[in-house]
Amino acid sequence: MNVHCNQITIVCFVMAKSETKESVKRELVYLANMTRKEEGNINYDLHVSSSDDCLFIIYENWKNQAALDNHMSKPYLTNFLSKQKELLKSSVEGKICKIING
Repeated sequence: MNVHCNQITIVCFVMAKSETKESVKRELVYLANMTRKEEGNINYDLHVSSSDDCLFIIYENWKNQAALDNHMSKPYLTNFLSKQKELLKSSVEGKICKIING
């Protein structure tokens, strides 16, 4: 049996405005630290693009859909998402992926 069959991978792209990139970075670091404590979170890795320091990339893995659904309702996430227009050039872009070689 494939142990990864219910695992969900998400890759998010967060494009900060140049004048808010440090605030966005602080918020995303806080979000990452809180998210890593959640039940069902396998990993939550925050990156910044080597070619554009306003572009943050989040790579996250969840045990299953229920864990992801729970994460999406957390106040620290909904608070950040409510400030997108103020802080970001565009809305957070997330891509849901499934493992095909595990």
